[in-house]
Amino acid sequence: MKEKKKQISGIQILALFLCLVMLPWAASCKKSEEKKKVADFGTYGADIALNLAKEYPYRSPYSDGEAGAGEMIKKELQKIGYEVKTQPFTSQSGKVSNNYIVRIEGEGFMQRDSFGEYSKVRKTVVIGAHYDAPVPYEQRYNYPDYDGIQNNACGIGALLTVAKQMYGHKYGYDVIIVAFGAGTNSYMGASKFLEEMSDEEKKKIECMYCIESVYAGDKLYAHAGLSSLKDGNKYSFRRKLYEAYDVAYENSVYSQTGVDLNYNMSLLSFDVDNDGKTDIYREVTRVKSDYVPFDKESIPIVFFESSDYNFSKLEDMKETKNLALQTNSGAIRGTTLDSSKALSEALDEERLKVRINVTAFIIEKAVAKGSQNCVTVSQYEAGETLAPTGQANRKLTTTPSASSEASET
Repeated sequence: MKEKKKQISGIQILALFLCLVMLPWAASCKKSEEKKKVADFGTYGADIALNLAKEYPYRSPYSDGEAGAGEMIKKELQKIGYEVKTQPFTSQSGKVSNNYIVRIEGEGFMQRDSFGEYSKVRKTVVIGAHYDAPVPYEQRYNYPDYDGIQNNACGIGALLTVAKQMYGHKYGYDVIIVAFGAGTNSYMGASKFLEEMSDEEKKKIECMYCIESVYAGDKLYAHAGLSSLKDGNKYSFRRKLYEAYDVAYENSVYSQTGVDLNYNMSLLSFDVDNDGKTDIYREVTRVKSDYVPFDKESIPIVFFESSDYNFSKLEDMKETKNLALQTNSGAIRGTTLDSSKALSEALDEERLKVRINVTAFIIEKAVAKGSQNCVTVSQYEAGETLAPTGQANRKLTTTPSASSEASET
């Protein structure tokens, strides 16, 4: 009997020993799993969006509210560690607004030509969002709870999250991050930004990523510009859009966050860009934002927004089908419902944080993918080259959404 007790005691000791040995390994595995979680940026971007909306709710173009919001953004970028350039511009009536610009110098690319030879090139991506809002202070009594969280404090939250995630990293691209002023005044900040660039600088822009209103709409979307509707442009002007979907698909964004990145797959036929030709309303939007001046310059764009395109009629499309948000027939932007108070009551409390983080994650990873037929200079110097012509270097997903788990009908 005593011998049996000793045997049990020995087993218990062995089990205890194994637990002590395995515990650090299990903890290490748990940490490794946690590190793999995508878009896990905490509440930084959501806090920025809510603070901006709260402190400067009526920040119409050229107003004191807009000026205060701009200074807040500038200080935050400086806090991250960036040198910020203030780019002032004036309205036709002489009122002043500002763009706030951060530049991250890239290392450049080695680009392969059709003969398989490599040459050094520099390419640029621009990431932008406007910080103003359409409702002026004079309308505060008609819009008592308004604060422009949807248009476009949430976009600024995502923009600053991108900036924070990019800080200290080196990309093949030269990256320009811009908080645009007077976006709701015919995209004036974006127009002035481009006006002050030389033709040579514009030619180097491979893509403009634009962020607006990613919070309150039913689904998160990305679109190409209307320039992609022109003959011969469909693939080349949508390549960066497809790369964004690649990022979402390759990183299982939907399964890890519950947020999918969708295409506009309505497939309606009409003259989308008013050029006299019938187009298929697919992978583009008629919602205007700061991407418009770039699109008009034939610069490929990727526009992030939230809405709902799952309708059979164009006139039925709206930002949300949420029954608690139908005061303005499902519209949020520029209405009394563009309020952090109203939206927080009607929407899941995690949505603002997750939508901002997912948008920022996709943009940063898309930039890190680099440029077609290119490797970065450091990769080339390390002996890395592209597969011979005729072999696929990169696969582009062309599914309706980034995840087959939640595609639109």
